[in-house]
Amino acid sequence: MFGTLDISASALVAQRARLDAIAGNIANVTTAGRLDGSPAPYARRTVLFAPGDGRGGRGVHVQSVIEDPRPPRAVFEPDHPFADEKGRVYYPNIDLPTEMVDAMLAARAFEANVTAIEATKTMVASTLRLLA
Repeated sequence: MFGTLDISASALVAQRARLDAIAGNIANVTTAGRLDGSPAPYARRTVLFAPGDGRGGRGVHVQSVIEDPRPPRAVFEPDHPFADEKGRVYYPNIDLPTEMVDAMLAARAFEANVTAIEATKTMVASTLRLLA
């Protein structure tokens, strides 16, 4: 029974990492520069999951967080401080509807695992009542 809790708990941690990456993508959808002031667009991040906990255990874990290799989108804004010689500013290639759908999917997966944990707790409590 505790294996079931471990599996659901690992999924909660993984989905939280996914939601954090999505939130970062949404927050930086119009970021055209780095903190040091250089003109470089934010790179969209995606979380990759892997089975197990890395030690042969059950559940899921975050394998890595990768940056999207797609090129940034160019927008003609000649008055922008980060504009190149042709007047283009490069913004992250982030699609807000896609990010919102991904956030909803991650939230639903998180909720499903919370429900699984609650069901497991109820079954454990019922078993203990039967044994007592």
